[in-house]
Amino acid sequence: MVRKRVIYIDIDDTLIRTVGTTQIPMPASADYVRRMHAAGHTLYCWSRGGGDYSRDVATSLGIADCFVGFLPKPDICLDDRGDRLLDYCDVILPGNASNH
Repeated sequence: MVRKRVIYIDIDDTLIRTVGTTQIPMPASADYVRRMHAAGHTLYCWSRGGGDYSRDVATSLGIADCFVGFLPKPDICLDDRGDRLLDYCDVILPGNASNH
């Protein structure tokens, strides 16, 4: 049985690229979101632009229903793991999303 995972998805330069005022979708990343949601994983959408911005972009891409929450990225994280906080975490670059 495949372990269900908690996955955080970024917005800028992950789900979209912004040129001037034009937002350009990154299809491989949106497809990854759909595949992970269909596989039963728990997805959160986050951005330094905030939770509302995350929701608005996900809605414009037709993938808002894939997420359980829309969050701002943290400015501070208080955790006993310190700089090893994400050492257990797989990091996937947007250009590699179709390979996962």
